[in-house]
Amino acid sequence: MTTALEPALSVRQVLTLDRVLAGEPEVVAGAGQLDRPVRWVHVAEAPDVGVMLTGGEMVLTTGVLLAGDEEAQAEYIRSLHRAEAAAVVLGLGRAFPTPPDVMRRAADRCGLPMVVLHRPFPFAELTEEVQSRLVRRKFAAVSLSESVRTALTGLITAGAPLQRLLDEIAHHAGCPLVVTNLAHRVLATAGERPAVDDVLRDWERISRQAGGTEGDGWIRAELGGRGERWGRIVLCGYRGDTATGRLLADRAAEALVLHRMLGGTAHSWEEQSAQSLLTDLVSGVVPARQLLPRARAAGLPVNRRTFVPLVVRDIDPAPLDRVLRMLGLSGLVAELAEGATAVLLSLARDQDAQALTAHFATRLRSESGARLTVVAAAEPRITFEEVPAGLREAQHVADAVAQSATGLDLPAVVRLRDVHLRGLIRLLRDDPHVQAFAERELDGLLCGDRHAEQDLLPVLRTYLATGRNKSHTAQLHHVSRPALYRRLEAIEARLGVDLDDFEQAASVHIALLAHDAQQG
Repeated sequence: MTTALEPALSVRQVLTLDRVLAGEPEVVAGAGQLDRPVRWVHVAEAPDVGVMLTGGEMVLTTGVLLAGDEEAQAEYIRSLHRAEAAAVVLGLGRAFPTPPDVMRRAADRCGLPMVVLHRPFPFAELTEEVQSRLVRRKFAAVSLSESVRTALTGLITAGAPLQRLLDEIAHHAGCPLVVTNLAHRVLATAGERPAVDDVLRDWERISRQAGGTEGDGWIRAELGGRGERWGRIVLCGYRGDTATGRLLADRAAEALVLHRMLGGTAHSWEEQSAQSLLTDLVSGVVPARQLLPRARAAGLPVNRRTFVPLVVRDIDPAPLDRVLRMLGLSGLVAELAEGATAVLLSLARDQDAQALTAHFATRLRSESGARLTVVAAAEPRITFEEVPAGLREAQHVADAVAQSATGLDLPAVVRLRDVHLRGLIRLLRDDPHVQAFAERELDGLLCGDRHAEQDLLPVLRTYLATGRNKSHTAQLHHVSRPALYRRLEAIEARLGVDLDDFEQAASVHIALLAHDAQQG
């Protein structure tokens, strides 16, 4: 349900009022301009009435001071035009028994609606009717403005996220809204999803075409503070009158600036936009084709491109954008979960995806100083519809590597083929048979014994991951060789296995990988 007001009274609507119809109105000039809004109604007989107007008035006159002077009649119309009057209404009578041709022709040339009333009509009744309607509308507009301001201030005080504020604004506006930076890149949207997608489908073109006007319900308000602009909010296709829409946009802009100043989120709006898009892609809840307009509006090149999905672990996301800019690469960056950041590269078809990905990973480690950073990549995708599967593959590889033992030797960019058995086990971790196998094989260490889980399980994990190297395992756990032997004997006794037997050790190793993947 929208609270947007109906359009303001236009000249056409005023002419349909019962009190006006009683005067038998006839439009004799400017019929194409009848949708002009009427800001006020003014009764005036002075020939120089134009100097007393501020624009948008419907002027009512009998023309008594203009009769017999054609030059004065023409100048009267021209002065109304210069003052941007909405229309002129002439009551026929003793001064003008019929519509004056001079005034009619002048009004036609100026495009000023001219209406004559064929029956005597008390102007006071018209002014009273129109003024009361306009006053009620002004009060309703102010009331709406304060209602919106109160609602948004309450949300900000309660610590609501940006999207909640935008949803509230869209509810009041009854149309899609878009928040952009100064380069027209979309940072956030709100409104009915199909309507938003229609707006975003060709956002770059229509946003720039509508950039200088407020026609067709496109109403903008600038975002910024302390003399610096950093974005704008756009109501797209607002159906109410422009003045009310502008009021809504201004209230929305005030709230968004305040929200940003108060630090309503730990991430910038650009990061939130990318995070929302990449999260939706990974989840697969929304088909990739439906997300294409959002990706394009967010500034990601999508036409005839090669997409490389990456997931980077254990690094501050801040350097990622910086490295992309340094290398001149197009992409989106967003933190998917704690310690895991997704990067979606968009490359030209003639670029070497493998080489650029490796270069990106090398430069990232150099810039961040994090030599052990994991950069997991899926194979390049040539259609946007394949991106969700690619992001999930990269996430799977990164998670598999994250559970690898210390010292695991990995390439600069880790792919599915590099995680071997560990990767396979992660893919199968939710299978009930695999879960039952892990519980059965490790039952002796997972029986609720705190000592076994804290001391013996980590030793077993390291021993198997190092290829059953006792010296290396002892060093990593800072224990003597005899102490390690005692722990290995305790493990074998609890599990009922011989770890020197390759097949039994492999079975326990697979079970442990499955257990770790399930705990993941």
